[in-house]
Amino acid sequence: MPLNMIPDLSQASGWLPLFFLVAMGIAVLSYVVLDGYDLGVGILLNRATDEEKDMMISSIGPFWDANETWLVLGVGLLLVAFPLAHGIILTELYIPVAIMLAGLILRGVSFDFRVKVQSHQKPLWNFLFYLGSVIASIAQGVMIGRHIVGFDSGLLGWLFALLVGACVPAGYALLGSTWLIMKSEGALQLKAIHWAKVSLGFTALGIGLISIATPFFSPEIMTKWFALPNIIYLAPIPLTTLILFIIIERTLKTLSSNPHQKMWVPFVASVAIYWLSFFGIAYSLFPYIIVDQMTIWQAAAATESLWLIFWGTAIVLPAILLYTFYSYRIFWGKTVPMSYY
Repeated sequence: MPLNMIPDLSQASGWLPLFFLVAMGIAVLSYVVLDGYDLGVGILLNRATDEEKDMMISSIGPFWDANETWLVLGVGLLLVAFPLAHGIILTELYIPVAIMLAGLILRGVSFDFRVKVQSHQKPLWNFLFYLGSVIASIAQGVMIGRHIVGFDSGLLGWLFALLVGACVPAGYALLGSTWLIMKSEGALQLKAIHWAKVSLGFTALGIGLISIATPFFSPEIMTKWFALPNIIYLAPIPLTTLILFIIIERTLKTLSSNPHQKMWVPFVASVAIYWLSFFGIAYSLFPYIIVDQMTIWQAAAATESLWLIFWGTAIVLPAILLYTFYSYRIFWGKTVPMSYY
């Protein structure tokens, strides 16, 4: 990365955009992991019995509204801190964003209606919750893919975006199934172990294909990863990811015969894989907010505006983190049936 692209970080005009990039990264990663597992539970919903579906929904009931707070924070920071990029990104992603919102709205409506309608109508709302989860997941994958390729409008750019769109539901299903392993018991837990085994293979395949394809869309990304000595310094990332996949696979085998031993390991390892993948994408894109087109400093709002937003973010971000930690601490443990969410 050319040093002349990075301004003096001792000045507010230099470090404030970097601060907001990190804050936005925390928000996006938190959303992907936290809302990812409840989207994953929705994706798996169609494979369960009616009683198991109630338990699956109960496992995410106390958390799912708070999880989506991170999406609002991430988009809000993009809008106020990087307005130039916000206009371009939302214009390029108008259709997948609209589809994602439609999926999230469908999930929200179904989540409430399924506990209020008569029993013969409940399967319809269960299916719509599943459908909304699938739609939102695919749309998010397409958005990520389009961003990685710098909104390349060529055939290969769209094929890559569709590839990511197909892989993200598998990754969310892995998070959802490993979440259910921790939160459920009995037949549902055994099913979740099986779902995790299946989704693990598809997730590994997806990450592998995306990792191979991404550098070919940008010479700079190719250089960042494969030029010496970078390839040596960065080797621990794919190696650690591979080790985590092996840990999950072996732990799932153990859980098949002893479901109560280290049942938290697959979920924690899956989250770690997402962290490493996110770091890889962030490293590939930095300092650009739009690949090979616009850096974070070019896209940033005026320094005076950033100062004002800084104090608000310094209050809101820790508050959301504390609330998230508190809610998970209160509702931790095995899921119990709920009649209203």
